[in-house]
Amino acid sequence: MKYRPLGSTGIDASLLGFGMWPIGGTQHAGDYGNVDDDAAVAAIQRALDLGITLFDTAPAYGNGRAESILGTALGKRRKDAVIVTKCAVHWDYAKEQWVTTSNREAILESAEQSLKRLRTDHIDVLLIHVPDPDGSPAGSMAAFRELVDSGKVRAVGVSNFTTEQLDAYRKHGVVQVQQSGYNMLDRRTESKMVPYVRAHDIGFMTYGSLCHGLFSGTWNSQTSFPGGDWRSKGDVFGLPLFAGDNLRKNIAIADQLKEFARARSRTLPQLAIAWVAMHDFVSTCLAGMITPAEVDDNVAGVDWSLSLAELAEVDRILAGAAGTEGADHYVVK
Repeated sequence: MKYRPLGSTGIDASLLGFGMWPIGGTQHAGDYGNVDDDAAVAAIQRALDLGITLFDTAPAYGNGRAESILGTALGKRRKDAVIVTKCAVHWDYAKEQWVTTSNREAILESAEQSLKRLRTDHIDVLLIHVPDPDGSPAGSMAAFRELVDSGKVRAVGVSNFTTEQLDAYRKHGVVQVQQSGYNMLDRRTESKMVPYVRAHDIGFMTYGSLCHGLFSGTWNSQTSFPGGDWRSKGDVFGLPLFAGDNLRKNIAIADQLKEFARARSRTLPQLAIAWVAMHDFVSTCLAGMITPAEVDDNVAGVDWSLSLAELAEVDRILAGAAGTEGADHYVVK
């Protein structure tokens, strides 16, 4: 495993991070599907064995389920892990919907609940999960300062923010980590976010390395999603990658990439992870994993160094992808 500094946090983390969203399961709309708890625990422990140290979770992943599973799996190995969790998004049982609230009180309460579920006395990195349109940057950052001063949180940051939103929060304190989507079909962060995090020494965590399942190597022309699966709507964080005919076209692209990887005795997930991990602005690239076998496969992607000729061939294949409007073309850096 390779390790990189997480911005100015003083934390070194595994280049491949364990994404916990799929492990959240099916509680409430928006998740991935059923996950076996025992298999999930085994996957987390296998990840530790192979050198993965960073685990990214959130209260919203199964309404606390993913955090609880992580706490159980880590057990006495908590010291070997960098736990990243989030705040500001919770399930409102009265309204039966997700609610975003990032005021001081909500953040403090969320952190306390996460500490209990994770069975730990501190969170390594706490992120605001999504921007709160009615939030107060001053109040959010005040809560962060309290948590850091108390020793309950080591470092703080945000997820899914724009550079303008980062500016607003940085006026009231230090934002140490930003988390954004980034993969072969979603390169929107390259134009503004990447220069921003570099300029301000902000750790850059990327999610969606496998394009939310497209690059898992398991989809085919018959693939579809149940209504409770967030991907059924076709929208992938603002890109229509799975909408209408785009899904079939992009599965065909994934098939071509799978053949490219197979010709090199590699797998499609390994290619997807290798592509993200090769960028030096990425502190940690997250991939969802729910079984030990997936962990074994994904870890091998970190050590694959793609040549310039291979990158050019990958880019040629990706040129046929659909629904990537707004994503920047790859430029070798």
